[in-house]
Amino acid sequence: METYVLAGGCFWCLDAAYRPLRGVESVVSGYIGGSTENPSYEAVCTGTTGHAEAVAVTFDPDVIPGDVILDAFFTMHDPRQLNRQGNDIGTQYRSAMFPKDAEQEAVFAAARARAADVWDGEPVTTMEPLTVFYPAEEYHQDFFAKNPTQGYCLAVAVPKVNKVRARFAEYLEV
Repeated sequence: METYVLAGGCFWCLDAAYRPLRGVESVVSGYIGGSTENPSYEAVCTGTTGHAEAVAVTFDPDVIPGDVILDAFFTMHDPRQLNRQGNDIGTQYRSAMFPKDAEQEAVFAAARARAADVWDGEPVTTMEPLTVFYPAEEYHQDFFAKNPTQGYCLAVAVPKVNKVRARFAEYLEV
C-alpha cells in the first residue's frame, strides 16, 4: 500500500472523488501543514492555524498507479488558484502536496508538471514537508456519501467527482 497526502481545496470534494476508484483502500480527511496541535475544523476555517484541508489517500499501486491518483488530484481541482478553490478562500484551501520522501517528491513534481498541460497554465501547487496529519472530525469522513443532497456537495463536489469519473472511468469500481 502507498499513501499520498494531498490538499486541493475542500477535503469533502477530494474524498468524494477518490472513494469510487478501484484500488483506493481508504481516504481520510484531515489537516496538515500548520502549527496548532490537534486543530479543530472551526480553528482551521479561521485560516490562522496554517493547516490545509487535505486527504490521506491509501491505495494499492498494483491496482491503480500512483500517477492516476495524482492526475485525478490535478483533474478535480484548479491548481492555478493560489489559496483558494472557487468561493473557498484562504490558506486552508491551498493546493499542496506533502511527500514522505525524495522518491515521492519526484513523482509529485512530475505530476505537477503534467498538470500545466491540462490546465493551460502553471500550477501554484506547493510541495510541503510531510508533518503530522490530523484526521478531521468523524462527521467530515465520507461526507459526500453521508450528505449527497447538501447544497455544497451538489454545487461543488458533484462537478469535481464527475470530472474524475469521466477521465478515469476505467478505474471506477464496478
